[in-house]
Amino acid sequence: MNKPLILVVEDDKAIQKLITTTLETQGYQYHTAETGEGSILEAVSKQPDIMILDLGLPDMDGVNIITKVRTWSNMPIIVVSARSEDRDKIDALDAGADDYLTKPFSIEELLARLRVSLRRVRYDNEKLQKDATIFTNGFLKIDYLAGCTWLDGEEVHLTPIEYKLICLLAKNVGKVLTHNFILHEIWGDYANDVPALRVFMATLRKKIEKTPSHPKYIQTHIGVGYRMLRVSEDCKCTDSYSEN
Repeated sequence: MNKPLILVVEDDKAIQKLITTTLETQGYQYHTAETGEGSILEAVSKQPDIMILDLGLPDMDGVNIITKVRTWSNMPIIVVSARSEDRDKIDALDAGADDYLTKPFSIEELLARLRVSLRRVRYDNEKLQKDATIFTNGFLKIDYLAGCTWLDGEEVHLTPIEYKLICLLAKNVGKVLTHNFILHEIWGDYANDVPALRVFMATLRKKIEKTPSHPKYIQTHIGVGYRMLRVSEDCKCTDSYSEN
């Protein structure tokens, strides 16, 4: 596993040294910045896992930095500042900071806050990876890792070709896929048997559509190809066209 990368934004050399030395002894990687402009450049170019941010920088208020970063990143931001008024804390947290430590601070507490933020980063990354392996559309669910398909909670037994077809449509949900594109993706460069494709699509529809002649999930564009429609669980049948 890669070591977490921390961006330390602090213009006080002594405090910056204290934080970076602590990070180094704990096995973290780090970059530093001493200005607001520098912090944004480092955040964009280095893509750190966490930012430790002082609010009192020479060129820009830390709250403005938080606001700017939040327009494109959800990385945890831990504020470490001499500002101890409740209003300052509220402004930073409302702008998007995840945590707030007041100077002088305990190194042990800073490390504890870092560990909490890293757990959140790991959880978010794991959830993102898990979500990327599961496709849901109305009552239809495909688990790409398991190679399984369910409809309304019951597993649907598909042939290998049917499964390839439904995955291809699902990964391009909302897009019309031409016959040639589907044939190339499923059977290879020289496939051109559109009638065979129609047969497989008909058998697939029988397994996932309650009324195959009026499909809700797979729409036919006559003479062109097919599209998987995005539906909700309470969605009624949308306008579709059938070749059969």
